[in-house]
Amino acid sequence: MKQTVSVSLVCTVRDEADNIAVLLDSMLQQTRPPDEIVVNDCLSRDATPQIVGSYIARGHPIRLVRGGYNIPSGRNNAIRHAQGSIVACTDAGLTLDTHWLEHIIAPLERDQADIVGGFFRPMPQSLFELVLGATNYREAAEINPETFLPFGKSVAFYKRAWEHVDGYPEWVDHCEDVLFDLALKRAGYRFAFAPDALVLFRPRSSFAAFAKQYFLYARGDGMAHLWSTRHLMRYTVYTVGTGLLVLAWRHPWVLGLFGLGLFVYTRTPLRRLCLRGDGLTKREAIYTASLIPLIRIVGDVSKMLGYPVGLFRRFQKHL
Repeated sequence: MKQTVSVSLVCTVRDEADNIAVLLDSMLQQTRPPDEIVVNDCLSRDATPQIVGSYIARGHPIRLVRGGYNIPSGRNNAIRHAQGSIVACTDAGLTLDTHWLEHIIAPLERDQADIVGGFFRPMPQSLFELVLGATNYREAAEINPETFLPFGKSVAFYKRAWEHVDGYPEWVDHCEDVLFDLALKRAGYRFAFAPDALVLFRPRSSFAAFAKQYFLYARGDGMAHLWSTRHLMRYTVYTVGTGLLVLAWRHPWVLGLFGLGLFVYTRTPLRRLCLRGDGLTKREAIYTASLIPLIRIVGDVSKMLGYPVGLFRRFQKHL
């Protein structure tokens, strides 16, 4: 049975003057308007708080609060100030589909879940961004709802659940949403997946920006000691792959094994690129397909560099 509840839509921002208006406009255009919007400014050095203030001055239901020193602490501060019994979270740099809030809170209103994960769709503005999106971001049909862990940029939950697990862990700069999800799972809360609750985002625009992103993600994994088996497998695969390349100098047939492995590793991104790259010329199709293995390698190397840095920081904290 659907129940009427108050909903707070929150986000934490820092130095987002170039995109905060797009996010706020999408928040205000929701088919199910939030009862309030809480924006937490986390030490911005640009005009972000002034832009938010201009929306408030025009009478929009937005509150600006200040606090925090990283993403989880800023998000916690926003939620702390939220008055709704349901909290929906998103991040700066995104655009909400007009039906996002309606879809993401529906399982909560029907009392079918305590936390709901929405989905996200890349909106590329270049060929590189198109390939990066196809390589690293899944289709909704590829998601297993039973194991999906909501991301902080597209999630809704009861505020009481957030309080029960003491909010997002503030001792990590990244992967705080995964740790929050796992804490809720351990506490027995019910999860749901809402594939139609979409946020739209622009992928990183260069190899350098992408490498930095994945380095920081992996560093966060190391600090939280998450996915150690997955990271160990990555080191193992690259060690074996390097060995095969060395062997190929004397045994060229080994290149066949290497090529087969590379095909297996890139076939899913290739399939996604075919789905999303409608309208590409033959030359563009060849170019974009050739970028996939490079993106895979850059991402993996960035993770292999970031993870031990995170483990070292974890070790330092426990000394």
